[in-house]
Amino acid sequence: MIDTILIAGGGIGGLAAAIGLAQKGIASTVLERSATLGEIGAGIQLGPNAFHAFDYLGVGDAARAMAVYIDSLRLMDAMTGDEITRIPLDDAFRARFKNPYAVVHRGEMHGVFLRACQAHPLVSLRTDAGVTGYDQDGDRVTAHLADGTRITGRALIGADGLWSKVRAQMVGDGAPRVSGHTTYRSVIPTDQMPEDLRWNAATLWAGPKCHIVHYPLSGWKQFNLVVTYHNDAPEPVAGKPVSHAEVRRGFDHIAPVAQQIIDKGADWKMWVLCDRDPILGWTEGRVALLGDAAHPMLQYFAQGACMAMEDAVALSHCVAAMPDDLTGALIRYQDMRRLRTARVQLQSREIGQHVYHPAGAHAELRNAVMRAKTPADWYDTIDWLYGSTGLEGAISAETRSR
Repeated sequence: MIDTILIAGGGIGGLAAAIGLAQKGIASTVLERSATLGEIGAGIQLGPNAFHAFDYLGVGDAARAMAVYIDSLRLMDAMTGDEITRIPLDDAFRARFKNPYAVVHRGEMHGVFLRACQAHPLVSLRTDAGVTGYDQDGDRVTAHLADGTRITGRALIGADGLWSKVRAQMVGDGAPRVSGHTTYRSVIPTDQMPEDLRWNAATLWAGPKCHIVHYPLSGWKQFNLVVTYHNDAPEPVAGKPVSHAEVRRGFDHIAPVAQQIIDKGADWKMWVLCDRDPILGWTEGRVALLGDAAHPMLQYFAQGACMAMEDAVALSHCVAAMPDDLTGALIRYQDMRRLRTARVQLQSREIGQHVYHPAGAHAELRNAVMRAKTPADWYDTIDWLYGSTGLEGAISAETRSR
């Protein structure tokens, strides 16, 4: 076990890190606190940068096979029912960014990584193995598990999410920041979705202090539905079942065409959105953070899973490039990732304020600015995000080590 890299957390980020390391011939042990390996939630949007990561991690074909390829990103005014703007995701988009835009079920994407890890001899998976802390000396790290077990490895990657125990020990920055935004999630069978709204698009209905997002999933068998209300919720909540009446309460002021979508939802669950401020330091000796443990972000850029996968690629490249200096490799990984992820964290907050939830003149200004953009303008605007592989620094590190 001592020759393995320990990974706390068996979510998308942790499994992506494990298979990324395995692709480089590096053994890892994933330590998951739950009794089973799985993902809750429903849909995830995948920009071209996600597909760059899939390919580097060796799961590109499997990921492409389970994705739904949408035609556009549509922004609708939830007060009037009018379209504000549409970003086409056609051949010109794919030519510009070298990959498509798609949507997937979170569980299906997690399954792609899980099966890859299960099939690889360099990945070991352990459940009922929650990491509560660690200690380290010069050449090894010992993870402390909730049941009192100790496991020693070459390094420890904290991919244990928003409430990371690894981060708590390393950074000690307390509880996450509560945004006051409450998200409610449901899945609608396609035949129950209003027929005139069965668009092959990731659609956002933006209104004062609220928004609705929907798109098709699982080979068009169902629609993912996410509705969010800025209700100043004071405390974190995750996956709590709620009534339809509670969900509906935050959307009485929007147009009937948007309200009808909510009325199709059932079995609602709620989350109070949280994030953290960006930090500069993600490492301590042979311990590093990854994904939400390093840079938790609000959902408004649809990039949380994408950033975790980019982290996994960068980590595996840096560790492979500097095999005799794991501490230096982790610092290199941190340094190449922290500003890009900080930008996504902070801009996710700003998008929520200026695109998703404005009212009055603020909303009219949004509409005017966004309607004026051509598809080419939009591609230029998002080039920093989708046009980057997130790997440039890792490849540079690898090249310098040769």
